[in-house]
Amino acid sequence: MLRLIFIISIFSSFLPGTSLQAQDYVVSEKLDKRSKKLMEEAEALVRRQQFDNAIATLNTILAREPKAIDALILRGDMYYSKKELALAERDLEAVLAMSMDYKPRLIYQLGLVEYGLEKYEEAAAHHRAYLLRADGHDRYHERVEKYLRNAEIAAELRRNPVPFSPESMGPSINTPGKEYLPAFSADGRYLVYTVNYTGREDFYYSELKEDGTWSKGQALTGVNTVENEGAQSMSADGRLLYFTGCNWPDSYGSCDLYYARREKGQWGNLRHAAPPINSEHWDTQPSLSANGDYLYFTSTRPGGFGGSDIWRCKRGLDGRFGSPENLGPTINTEGNEQSPFLHADGQTLYFASDTHPGLGDFDIFISRMLLDGSWGEPKNIGYPINTSSGEGTLVVSLDGKKAYYTTDQNTKEGKPLDLDIYQFDLYWEARPQPLTYVEGRVLDAQTDAVIEGADVLITAEGKTTTFAQVRTLDDGTFLIVLPMGENYALEASREGYLFYSDRFELAGAFDREKPYRLSIPLQPVPEELSVNGEQPIVLKNVLFVSGSAELLPMSEMELNRLVQLLKNHLKLNIRINGHTDNVGDDTANQVLSEARAKSVYNYLIKQGIAAERLSYKGFGESQPIAENDTPEGRKLNRRTEFEVISLGEQ
Repeated sequence: MLRLIFIISIFSSFLPGTSLQAQDYVVSEKLDKRSKKLMEEAEALVRRQQFDNAIATLNTILAREPKAIDALILRGDMYYSKKELALAERDLEAVLAMSMDYKPRLIYQLGLVEYGLEKYEEAAAHHRAYLLRADGHDRYHERVEKYLRNAEIAAELRRNPVPFSPESMGPSINTPGKEYLPAFSADGRYLVYTVNYTGREDFYYSELKEDGTWSKGQALTGVNTVENEGAQSMSADGRLLYFTGCNWPDSYGSCDLYYARREKGQWGNLRHAAPPINSEHWDTQPSLSANGDYLYFTSTRPGGFGGSDIWRCKRGLDGRFGSPENLGPTINTEGNEQSPFLHADGQTLYFASDTHPGLGDFDIFISRMLLDGSWGEPKNIGYPINTSSGEGTLVVSLDGKKAYYTTDQNTKEGKPLDLDIYQFDLYWEARPQPLTYVEGRVLDAQTDAVIEGADVLITAEGKTTTFAQVRTLDDGTFLIVLPMGENYALEASREGYLFYSDRFELAGAFDREKPYRLSIPLQPVPEELSVNGEQPIVLKNVLFVSGSAELLPMSEMELNRLVQLLKNHLKLNIRINGHTDNVGDDTANQVLSEARAKSVYNYLIKQGIAAERLSYKGFGESQPIAENDTPEGRKLNRRTEFEVISLGEQ
């Protein structure tokens, strides 16, 4: 109640027809000789940053003269410098109770102290009081307007807490030492995190077991060095690790970005990311986009807006990253932004800032990419995820349901710092857009041997640029993340093989709990025809207007792939096969299937394929490959294929 009366009294002193009678106080010039001498000594101690000795001297002055206002102000400043905010608040309140005219700036400075004490409503009241008094004619006015906005937003965040129930990731990961900065593969089955057990930062890894628990963390051999490494980001398939190395012999600045690869189950092949990614400045905290096209990171390089900014590099067609671009003033401020985490959806950015309005120190914010590719206004992720203490990196699972962060809450008093990795259910509004992933293994259709180095290409429907392109690893596998909201075409190919295609329709609702898992058989380009003929290849991305033989424009990309295959292998002679489901009249289906096959035949001829190498045939509903009693089965039966029917001369 007394505090409320005090704040109301400050407001009332600035309203028309009101006044607040100043209480008596004593300035330094009016102190007795002994107190003046002590004041000079205290000021000298402050200049030497001997704050404890300065406070002791000021205590002596105030014991002699409790109304020594300059001594109270200086002692409050010292407590604020030492982060003893409750004592700083006590002294500033005592000063303002004596006089608010002596040094009016103390009104908003008291608000800053209260902000640090999480008394956001009171902080806002003092900032408003100062602005009312200053009336726009003060050099601090713009600064205090910003303080007021911060306090009001912080108060609003505290009044409206978000769901937050963190739990430890368990003893397999967390120890009495320091574990922090988790990074996951897209499928959530592989975890790499940073530890500091010996005074040196190293990587540990863990794998998710069948029972949902994590295996015991183990040192990541092949990446760990005698230097410090940390702040890492893993590629979606868990085979590429970008990380920060500080003070390495080949670094350009204090910290640079490096990367390592996992091949045949082993990590190694460490590489310096080199210019233009690295500079002579602080370059750290990488976040690699799921499709590998962008690398986000934190840097203090020139050209930014503040201390540390978030930048990104785009990968070119040659596989190299181009020059860094700043994310701009919507994300970056005159302060510090850091710890970017770009979710696998490619459109949701989580980052930490000490300047965007929040609860104090570093808070975590969310920004979502707009339709024009720019970033939307950052939103504070909310209390109690954010607190008055500093929050760092937040990592979000592929499905958007789980978030991971580091906390020191298990540190025991008088014991060394204990950092642990915790997880919690991320509330709905802070989740990224839904997505899934497709993982597969490419095999030789005749021998079942895995095919390393096959090209897997995914294109979003209606787009002319490739969404993602990867090559299969040494075990023939690949993994690509697919955000919802679009339909995607997949093609897998390898020199010496016919190609494979697939289609993923995610423009509508879909179950993101169930990723696509494919086994892709690639048929070798035949040197001679087998006795039973060659297996037809379904062209899953060749589509027609409903009930018509008119090709949809989205079919052209796959048909052009077939054109290129025929131009590369001149001995191949093929037949286009058309099929329908069993809905409707048998005769009509036969006619439609043949007309559709002929449409593809005509397209190939227009693209320069000789007619004598081509033929077409409609099979109507006579050769189903699935049951016709479900929509899914009928969809599979409505298909267009090509089949190698003879081999000519090269």
